[in-house]
Amino acid sequence: MSMKNLVCPISDQRINEQVTRLNALFTIGVIVLAFVLNSALFLIFLMADFFIRAFTEIKFSPISFVSHYLSNALNLPIKMIDKAPKIFAARMGFLLTALITGLLVFDLNLTSMIVSGFLIFFAALEFLFAICAGCMIYAYLILPFYKK
Repeated sequence: MSMKNLVCPISDQRINEQVTRLNALFTIGVIVLAFVLNSALFLIFLMADFFIRAFTEIKFSPISFVSHYLSNALNLPIKMIDKAPKIFAARMGFLLTALITGLLVFDLNLTSMIVSGFLIFFAALEFLFAICAGCMIYAYLILPFYKK
């Protein structure tokens, strides 16, 4: 399945892609800060932020508020995209961040760093190339169960 043939969840809601790309950059920054400062509080903050984006109707999470403000301040061109894949990706981010936090709490530092590496990799794809790893995961791991 090529990138052009990926099937993502769809909705009638739209979101500015520049904001989602900045969200990804801030996600990377928060994860790095958590490990540099050896503080799970940053991960708990990130988990709460993902929860707001993934499971609530609140317009902005703290990170998306800052991303929205920065996008406007930098006068980045607005490019509206479907919001559903980003909600799915935020749900995956929430689950990965919860896993990373749990691993850190149980002092499994190497494993938490490995899982963090996956989340950083996915966020980097979004930030640098506007590639939604959530769409790939959805197309290969979720959609086949709904096609039966």
